[in-house]
Amino acid sequence: MTVDNAGETEYKCHACRRNYYTGYYYYHYYCTEFSDPVNITVRERPGAVLSVSPQSWLTEGDSVTLSCEVTDSSTDWTFSWYTAVPYRDGLTQIKNNHGCIMHVELSSRGSGGNYILSPAALNHTGVYMCRGERGEPALHTQYSNPQPLWITGESPPVSLIIYPNRTQHFTNASLSLSCEDQSNSTGWTVSRYTDSERVLDCSRWGSVTGSTCKISFLSTSYTGVYWCESESGENSNPVNITVHDGDVILESPVHPVTEGHPLTLRCLYRYPKSSNLRADFYKDGSVLQTQTTGDMIIRTISKSDEGFHHCKHPERGESLISWVSVRASVSGSRASGGTVGVAVGLGFLFIALLILMILLWSYKRKKENQTSEQNQIRSGAEDSQSGLTPLQAGSEHIYAAVDQTDTSGTGEAAAESREVTYAQVMKKKKTNRNNGADAEPSVDDVTYAEIEIKPLKKAKRMKAHTGDYRIQNTVIEE
Repeated sequence: MTVDNAGETEYKCHACRRNYYTGYYYYHYYCTEFSDPVNITVRERPGAVLSVSPQSWLTEGDSVTLSCEVTDSSTDWTFSWYTAVPYRDGLTQIKNNHGCIMHVELSSRGSGGNYILSPAALNHTGVYMCRGERGEPALHTQYSNPQPLWITGESPPVSLIIYPNRTQHFTNASLSLSCEDQSNSTGWTVSRYTDSERVLDCSRWGSVTGSTCKISFLSTSYTGVYWCESESGENSNPVNITVHDGDVILESPVHPVTEGHPLTLRCLYRYPKSSNLRADFYKDGSVLQTQTTGDMIIRTISKSDEGFHHCKHPERGESLISWVSVRASVSGSRASGGTVGVAVGLGFLFIALLILMILLWSYKRKKENQTSEQNQIRSGAEDSQSGLTPLQAGSEHIYAAVDQTDTSGTGEAAAESREVTYAQVMKKKKTNRNNGADAEPSVDDVTYAEIEIKPLKKAKRMKAHTGDYRIQNTVIEE
C-alpha cells in the first residue's frame, strides 16, 4: 500500500466466506465482525531547502557556501549534493515536484549541511540540489529546490556572443547567440537555465547551426541564464538574459567590465519618443542617480559598482534587473604582483647581504686569531735560541751576541738587565791600492769581535737612566 496523503487514519478489517448450495444455484456470504480499530499516522516525507551565501552571482576566485537544511526537527542527517545538467544518456533522472531533470551526484557527502566552493571557478557554474538521509534502513528527504550558481571569470575558454549586444530584450524580437573561441569554436553548445524547464541545450528551444543558436520570436519564457558548454565540462561566462513584455528595458554590458573603464547604462523604450526620456537608475534596490536623460555614465567603474541594476521611467514603468559584473584590471593586478615581487626580492637581497657580512666578519676574526697564534709561536721560538738573533737582514751577515755575565759574583748583572750595550759589526771591502779596484772577498776572510758587557759602577748607575743604552761600533776590514 502506498500512502500519498499525510495524516492519521483508522484501519479495521473482517473476513468473509461465500457458500454454494447444490440443486439450484445460489451462494451466500458469511462475514466475521470487524476487528478492533488500528490508528496509523502517516507523516509527509521531510523536505530539504537549499540556499546560497553570499549570493548566486560570483566572480571567479570568490568563495560561496551552499547550505542544506531539513524541514524535519530530527537530527543526525547526512547530506548528498547534486548538480543538474542538460539531458545526456546514462545520467540519473530525478522526477519530483520540480519536473524531470538530469543530475550528477558530487563526490562530497557528509554530516555537515554546508558545501563550500573556495575558490569558485568557471566550471562551478550550474544548478545545485541536495538531499538528506538518516537511519537504517535509510530515510531520504525530498530533493531540495534547485539553486543556480553563476561564476564569471577573467579569461574564459570561450565567449558567448549575443546580438543585439545587451542582456534585456523586448518580446517578439529575435535573438542570436553564438560561442566564439579564439582557436576553434566547434564542439561548443549553447545551454540555458529557466525556472520552468531547468537546464536544456539549444536543440530543445532554438535553431542550431554549428555553435550558433537562433531564436526567431522571444517570449517571457525565454528569460534565463545562458552559457556555452563543451562536452569536457568547460564553460563560458554565464549571461542573464531577460525578456520583458513592458515598455522599458535596461541596456547594460553583457560581459564583465574592467575596473577603471567607463560604463554607460541606458534606458530603452519599446516605442521611443524624442521627448520625456528622463529615467532614474537603481542599484540593488536603492536609487543610484536621477538623470534628465535616459543615460547614466560611470566614468571610472570600481568593484563597488557591481550589483543588480535597473532603470525606471516616471510614466512608462521600469525595466527588469540585470547583473553588472566588475573584474579587477589586468594592469592593477600586474602592478600589485610586481610590487610584491620587488619587495620579496629586496628582502632576499638584504638577507643575503647580512649573511655575507657575517661570513666576512667570521673569516676576519679567524684570520686574526691565526696570525696572533703564529706570532706567539715565532716569538717563543726566537726566545728559545741562545741569544743569537739577527739585527739586520740582507747579504751582509751582522750579528750581535749579548751575554750579560756577572763577573763580580754579586748578582748585579741580573738586577740591571735593562741596561744593555749593543755592538754593531760592519764588514767593509778592502781597496786595492795598486789599481783602486775592490778586491774580491774571501769566504774565510772574516774577523769577529768579541764584545764583553761589563757592569757599571753603582754610583754611575744611580745617575744613569733605566733605559741607558751604550753602543760600540766595531769595524772589520777585509
